[in-house]
Amino acid sequence: MCGIVGYVGHRPALDVVISGLRRLEYRGYDSAGVALAIDGELWTEKRAGKLANLEAAVAEAAPPPPPATTGIGHTRWATHGGPTDRNAHPHVSSDGAVAIIHNGIIENFAELREELAREGIELLSETDTEVAAHLVALELPRCAGDLAEAMRRVCRRLNGAFTLVAVDASRPDVVVGARRNSPLVVGVGEGESFLASDVAAFIEFTRDAIELGQDQVVEVRREGVEVTDFDGNPAEVTPFTVDWDASAAEKGGYDLFMLKEIAEQPKAVADTLRGRIERDGTLRLDDMRITPAELREIDKIVVVACGTAYHAGMVAKYAIEHWTRIPVECELASEFRYRDPIIHPRTLVIAISQSGETMDTLMALRYAREQGARVLAICNTVGSTIPRESDAVLYTYAGPEIAVASTKAFLTQIVAAYLVGLYLAQVRGNKFGDEVRQILDELEEMPAKVDLVLDTVEGVRKIARELADSPSVLFIGRHVGYPVALEGALKLKELAYMHAEGFAAGELKHGPIALIEEGMPVVVIVPSPRGRSVLHDKIVSNVQEVRARGARTIVVAEEGDESVVPYADHIVRVPPCPTLMQPLVSTVPLQVFACEMATAKGHDVDQPRNLAKSVTVE
Repeated sequence: MCGIVGYVGHRPALDVVISGLRRLEYRGYDSAGVALAIDGELWTEKRAGKLANLEAAVAEAAPPPPPATTGIGHTRWATHGGPTDRNAHPHVSSDGAVAIIHNGIIENFAELREELAREGIELLSETDTEVAAHLVALELPRCAGDLAEAMRRVCRRLNGAFTLVAVDASRPDVVVGARRNSPLVVGVGEGESFLASDVAAFIEFTRDAIELGQDQVVEVRREGVEVTDFDGNPAEVTPFTVDWDASAAEKGGYDLFMLKEIAEQPKAVADTLRGRIERDGTLRLDDMRITPAELREIDKIVVVACGTAYHAGMVAKYAIEHWTRIPVECELASEFRYRDPIIHPRTLVIAISQSGETMDTLMALRYAREQGARVLAICNTVGSTIPRESDAVLYTYAGPEIAVASTKAFLTQIVAAYLVGLYLAQVRGNKFGDEVRQILDELEEMPAKVDLVLDTVEGVRKIARELADSPSVLFIGRHVGYPVALEGALKLKELAYMHAEGFAAGELKHGPIALIEEGMPVVVIVPSPRGRSVLHDKIVSNVQEVRARGARTIVVAEEGDESVVPYADHIVRVPPCPTLMQPLVSTVPLQVFACEMATAKGHDVDQPRNLAKSVTVE
């Protein structure tokens, strides 16, 4: 959630840190701050609100910031204590020697706070982070001023999930970081090193990076990095190269990152499909460490995910069960391990996360592995924690997604889950090679069909502007249209800050139809009239039911489907495609609808209030 940047090198540290924080704004935050280390002193500035508030304070500072080449910066998403100047990071120790920034939650901070109070140390904020700053400062004299050793000693005392990054005024040539259950990555440049919660922070300067493992401490200097575990033992690390550059994270001429990312969906879907077929026609996944024999023993699949990824998992359930005949459960990761689920070694858990750092999903993954289950990750971020701790990985190759509200990640997660289902069907013999190939051919047609939808969404924008003053919008669908309805409602909640609900259309008459009143917009996802005609006929009846009660119907229907025309106030057309593929086209108008409605209301589309891109705390 919070954005973290650390730098030591030859450039002005303030410029590097502010630039990094700007690239991490998409993660969601409510305050920002920096600390510079030079000549035995610390210089800090922090402000509640947007990064512009911090930049203004820095520009007006007297005396001005020093020309330091070592510094740290932070954008905070409030947990302990409100979003105020005082609670913003960095936090400085009582002796003024150590500045610390932090992502996560220190669960035993209350008892540590009491301990510091007994030492006579006055804490100035409401945060758990300030505790760590004082503890590190107390440890420094006990370990001959070794900041990394002081950090290790403190980390061994902390409970919870955290990333900590610190600088010491007396040693301005080093920045030290530590991680447990929270993201931190190292950037390696020529004569400079970086720490960040996301590679986007330093991609302007280097694409060479190092993964940090669980419970590790890293020292970064101009000349390189050193990584140990919390006990001080040398740790193995995995270097990698970021496969996109800074331009991929820029708006590229679009007014909003969300609009850019909606437009990138045809390419993102195509990239996720690319290179999956071997010369012999068989399907392959990225990093499969589960043998075909083990997959043939699987008798249950559980998908764990949160938010938009959960909706992608719900779509996946229909396809995987259809193709493999294995029962599939789709679980909210935040609830999964607390209800004592039935998991065993013949269970395959599919963990879906765009960032690979979603804390609820990571904890569900670890619980599943403790029960002996195999875990396969679907993820967009190479080197993140969830893929590293899984038995197999399928990367989505969507590229960076900056807008908080997910768009291209959703479509590529669906595609990736379909590939997993087809791979299982292939390995288990549920489908012959030519059958798998036929479905893959259908999938490979989808980027062009998504592109067709994007060419025709101006009408959707017009509808959104007309409905911008509506107090509520309902979404209904059947089969794979139901999770699409849930996703459409979620996008409207996230961006337009309005009441929106998604329902399985058949459930309307079991209660939700009481919500229908004159003029209420109801968005209906209509399946293809071809193939599953009963499904189509049922939802056409649902359209009639809501319209008869005064609803204003916005119908998303296949080109050529004339049966819905008499009952639709507005029709949004999508290209014909197989039922299981329809979410890839029917979701796109709903993304545009939410974006346009939020814009009409004057909201910040890319950074909606109270939300963070990566939810790295439970």
